[in-house]
Amino acid sequence: MADEEMISFGEKLRQHARTHGDRPAVSCGEETIGYAELNRRSNRMARALQALGVKAGDLVTLGMPNGIGFVAAAHAIWKLGATPQPISFRLPQAELKAIAELADTPVVIAEFGHEIGRPIVSADALLAASEDDGDLPDATPPISKAPTSGGSTGRPKLILAGQPGVTPRQTPEVGGFRLRPDETALIPAPMYHNAPFGMMMQATALGAHVVVMPRFDPEATLAEIQRRRATWVYLVPTMMSRIWRLPEAARAAYDLSSVETLWHMAAPCPAWLKEAFIHWIAPGEVMELYAGTEAQAVTIITGSEWLTHRGSVGRVSVGEMAVFGEDGQPLPAGQTGEIYMRRAPGAPPTYRYVGATPKTLPGGWESLGDLGWFDAEGYLYLADRRADMILVGGSNVYPAEIEAALEEHPAVQSVAVIGLPDDDFGNVVHAIVQARQAVSEDELRAHLKDRLVSYKQPRSYEFVDEALRDDAGKVRRSALREARLGMRAQPA
Repeated sequence: MADEEMISFGEKLRQHARTHGDRPAVSCGEETIGYAELNRRSNRMARALQALGVKAGDLVTLGMPNGIGFVAAAHAIWKLGATPQPISFRLPQAELKAIAELADTPVVIAEFGHEIGRPIVSADALLAASEDDGDLPDATPPISKAPTSGGSTGRPKLILAGQPGVTPRQTPEVGGFRLRPDETALIPAPMYHNAPFGMMMQATALGAHVVVMPRFDPEATLAEIQRRRATWVYLVPTMMSRIWRLPEAARAAYDLSSVETLWHMAAPCPAWLKEAFIHWIAPGEVMELYAGTEAQAVTIITGSEWLTHRGSVGRVSVGEMAVFGEDGQPLPAGQTGEIYMRRAPGAPPTYRYVGATPKTLPGGWESLGDLGWFDAEGYLYLADRRADMILVGGSNVYPAEIEAALEEHPAVQSVAVIGLPDDDFGNVVHAIVQARQAVSEDELRAHLKDRLVSYKQPRSYEFVDEALRDDAGKVRRSALREARLGMRAQPA
């Protein structure tokens, strides 16, 4: 769009406050505020941030759990022409300090008890610090968001969006992610992750009603859909699995007929789980997107498409993607290789790293480390991340495939599969299992016997009590592997 057709996030919120200030903007638990109140609260918080030294162009680290305070703080940052830099509210001190230094943030909005040499202030404290809720001078953030990612390296990096903090002056009938102005959008996933943060950003720019949950609970999510008559829902596969594992009577107790669109992304979705949701929610309503936070290119697939292209993440809808072999040459349909992406010809950069450099090939191609293949119709299928692939006796083994097969067992809550060194095979498959009820190694071996070829079968099992995936359904296999190799290296 032309520049004159775009306005800042701050100006858009002021527009919503003037035209439909009483319309619900954000709900969390028993509290709901309208667009006029969101505008007032973000004005007060912006003035408090200004007093703490925040200025246009700054990255401001935001480490709050989901809530109205999180959404208001993000808008306060935008109103100063600064950029929200969301992080987990559970970060240990060393990681928080490293990220804050990368961002060079003047202040951290959080409730951490850490000492990192920078001010840490809560959203409530910001709100209490200023009584002036009048509008501020308009300011456009040069960068809309700056999420954090450790990727496969585990070292934190910032991914600065290539787009400024602007949105269309005239509200469209349908925006990104099929969001509409009259939507009631339920986001139980933590907004410190890129996808739910971006969806909140788009929904409030449209003037939709955003419903967030402070923490995910499977049955509470169904109850919130019914209570709010939610029309649009975002989940990750781990959440989908926990919902599906509820007793059938519990799932059937809630009216989900209001849901018109359900999105999932952020991690591979096992085929059995995807199919279950498609038949439960209805084919056309279950949407999947594959991309990185870097957003050079995107694939999208509808539920009805997926039923005829089982396991696919869709066809490329933004930018370009291609699969390359070890020699850096493109591979034909049907052959697995490394997925590279590039933005559409003439399109501006979609991101910039702070603390990392991209992996590239000539011609502007960039890799996020994922492996996959295209079919003859141009549908993409993911294998796994290159860093997580296990070479067993010369054969490539993809952990996600084994994890999906194990998670079909009703006693399994979550699984992480890693490779451990072996003198004979080079590596062997090791499965780390979090069970929801008692289950034996022999039972899991029997479960996999007819599901996976022998060399993909785990050689060893380990049962743990702690969760293996984070709130966004992501698992850090490299860290799990390093911990087990460290235990092996310790003297008896």
